[in-house]
Amino acid sequence: MAHHSSPSPRICPACDGFASVAVTLGGRDHQGHRRTITAHCPTCQGTGIARTRRNREGARA
Repeated sequence: MAHHSSPSPRICPACDGFASVAVTLGGRDHQGHRRTITAHCPTCQGTGIARTRRNREGARA
């Protein structure tokens, strides 16, 4: 019996799948922890997967 696998999701070309990163702001807070912020990829909104476009035939008519 043939095994049908689902197609793999498309990885975002802008971030290569690494959609969220922690950026160090430099320095430490009063407890000694590094101050960081989280930045998300603007193309995939932090998912790491690019959305596919589905073109319908005759949609431009």
